[in-house]
Amino acid sequence: MSRKTVIAGNWKMNKTPDEAAALINEMKPAADKAACDVVLCVPYVDLPAAVEAAKGSKISIGAENVHWEESGAFTGEISAPMLNALGVQYAIVGHSERRQYFGETNETVNKRTAAALAHGLTVLLCVGETLEEREKGITFDVIAIQLKVALAGISAEAFKNVIIAYEPVWAIGTGKTATAEQANEVNKFIRDTVAALYGKEAAEETTVQYGGSMNAKNAAELLAKPDVDGGLIGGASLKPADFAVILEAASK
Repeated sequence: MSRKTVIAGNWKMNKTPDEAAALINEMKPAADKAACDVVLCVPYVDLPAAVEAAKGSKISIGAENVHWEESGAFTGEISAPMLNALGVQYAIVGHSERRQYFGETNETVNKRTAAALAHGLTVLLCVGETLEEREKGITFDVIAIQLKVALAGISAEAFKNVIIAYEPVWAIGTGKTATAEQANEVNKFIRDTVAALYGKEAAEETTVQYGGSMNAKNAAELLAKPDVDGGLIGGASLKPADFAVILEAASK
């Protein structure tokens, strides 16, 4: 099995450029020791400082979103070529906060994914159900639709640059976490869905992260599960000591 373990931090709307550089410099020793891929997704204004600070280390830098057009009248948006020009390698697409607060839909997630892949970015594609959807027993239905629409028209070759992050919406920033068994169950379903779309070999090679409040205390248990190939880390990615614990757990 050749799939990579990837730990990606999502800083959300935190840190100025100077603060970002300082935090990355603090994180570099732990990242350089890690036996997994390390990505930090930072606010747009921090990207130049982050790329510069990460040079010569194992840390790759990602954006927290990307637009589907290369340029145009899209006030406040950032295109994939703009990210390319900064040396950014990754982009988060479809995060639940984008869906919840900014009108992101499965269709716009698809357009953003296609644009990012067309310009050589690796996509961290987020899927996940709300608490209401889980309680109704439609978790798998919701995630299957999110995946199938998001990946519509994405070739098997392009899909090699997609990492999928399962982030149960009810476990983001709430202090609630899916149990390791719940996380693994949904991650396995995601892998089965990928197998139906792209074949078993592609599914086995796809990195499927868990992204619902993974932290220093629960990372080892979550990452020990066979279908949890890393994490999309929120709050803990702003705390160097905690992030180091997660990287160590992912390296075992």
